[in-house]
Amino acid sequence: MKIAILGTRGIPNAYGGFEQCAEFLSVGLKKKGHEVYVYNSHNHPYQGKEWNGINIIHKYDPEQKIGTVGQFIYDFNCIMDSRRKSFDIILQLGYTSSSIWGKLLPKKSVILTNMDGLEWKRSKFSNKVQKYLSWAEKQAVLTSDVLISDSIGIQEYLDKKYSKNSTYIAYGSDLFETPELSAIRKYGVEPFQYDMLIARLEPENNIETILTGFSASDVQHPFLVVGKHETTFGVFLKEKFQSDDRIKFLGGIYNIEDLNNLRYFSRLYFHGHSVGGTNPSLLEAMGSNALIVANSNQFNKAIIGVDGFYFEDATDVEKIIRKKTIKNDFSEMLQKNFEKINTIYNWNVIVNEYEKIMLESYDKFHNK
Repeated sequence: MKIAILGTRGIPNAYGGFEQCAEFLSVGLKKKGHEVYVYNSHNHPYQGKEWNGINIIHKYDPEQKIGTVGQFIYDFNCIMDSRRKSFDIILQLGYTSSSIWGKLLPKKSVILTNMDGLEWKRSKFSNKVQKYLSWAEKQAVLTSDVLISDSIGIQEYLDKKYSKNSTYIAYGSDLFETPELSAIRKYGVEPFQYDMLIARLEPENNIETILTGFSASDVQHPFLVVGKHETTFGVFLKEKFQSDDRIKFLGGIYNIEDLNNLRYFSRLYFHGHSVGGTNPSLLEAMGSNALIVANSNQFNKAIIGVDGFYFEDATDVEKIIRKKTIKNDFSEMLQKNFEKINTIYNWNVIVNEYEKIMLESYDKFHNK
């Protein structure tokens, strides 16, 4: 098949989750013999027209000049170009700035859309933006031939709200099996003598709740906060907890080896995300042998199950942190999460599932 992937800033991944997904999917589908095209922002650091056998289509993206509105223009440019390419399959990763142009998608292509998380529920957005995102979600549902959910929670939500079936395909991740102590010591910590979190510093990620619980505890070890903190909420958090010298704001860390090692050697790893589907950072923590304490919600529970701890408020966090936790005592729990990455959230499995739904959709569409 001739397959296009839209909705990301492009590959190779230099940005985030959907870009990583596009990278693994495109390479995997290419290896299976398909002709694959990925749309890239013209600002992408990789400027070649081909990467690992994948065709790269660069389109004008003014986001760096005019901000968020530029994403809408970029998506418009990608969709208009796709009308000239005779793709069998168009896979959209997300919908926030593309579904407004949904009616312009080529009628002869089968449109698959990964519905992402519940974007309109993110508290960082104003009421007006939340209303737009709710509308955009509906447009994506109406203009797609096939919906893909990367979590059971999103699948159930789409069924309940729109009476629409969606295909559940999880997100993928890798296994980390080569820990190096030197990778964490530069951050001033010792193995299994610190707690941590990795997240965007946004309210819906429950960072304030986690740090409030930690601050109330009497433990002496540090808590590492990894995430870009030059934001309004990041500044608020740093000011609120500035008197607690155990809490270390490390900023954004983008070296995957450092991140994997920090997770591996942590005592407790906190995952506070409360909005969205299968969050990549949670899978990465599972694949890095982290002992996970997650926000108690349907999305996290669908992935971790009984192989982790849960919190609802700062009191829960404080109680969990106060316990004398020896990571080795939970080796069975850690191994089960590791196996989930190996068997369920493995990229090879994910590629196979995407190919299957693409082939089935193509056959169904052309046999109408």
